[in-house]
Amino acid sequence: MTLFGDGLDAAVHKAFTRPAPKSAPAQMRYLVRQLKGTRGVAQTLRISQRTVERYVKGQIKNPRPDLAARLEHEVKKRWQPQIRARARRKAATTDGIVIDTRARIGYTAPIGSTDEDRLRHLTVALPPRYAARLFEAQQTGAGDQRLREIVAEALKEVYFQDDGRRAGQLEEVRFTDIEHLEFDL
Repeated sequence: MTLFGDGLDAAVHKAFTRPAPKSAPAQMRYLVRQLKGTRGVAQTLRISQRTVERYVKGQIKNPRPDLAARLEHEVKKRWQPQIRARARRKAATTDGIVIDTRARIGYTAPIGSTDEDRLRHLTVALPPRYAARLFEAQQTGAGDQRLREIVAEALKEVYFQDDGRRAGQLEEVRFTDIEHLEFDL
């Protein structure tokens, strides 16, 4: 589980127009349709093909907690791909993305400055170019560290430098000790 990647996924999931299947048999049937057979589902979920067939028929209804988590993850990963793509495209081209965070944010500054590292609660609308960079990095498999760097750079420009109107000599923003992080489209 990654903090930034999961946060971006949660923001995109809010754009879904229909709820994903809830019951294990319904989720299993959906995956069988998506992966075009029980063998692919069995390999993906690391269970036997016979077990998949029993879920599809409704003979088994309550999976173990670890299997339930994998099943839900795989369904949500594949649910409404066009809606997910449209939400990402809209955020990356016109709307941008909103970040709500409580973390230690700041940069090195003279003692007594308001820009010293400190715990801050920020809700900042990031421009579409940063949404595009975040989604692109996520799609290419970038880890939390790279996503954190992009967010820190965005906060530097949008929050601290006010889009170039102040703090022009600022070099690097530190974004650490994250207590809360949520993205919204």
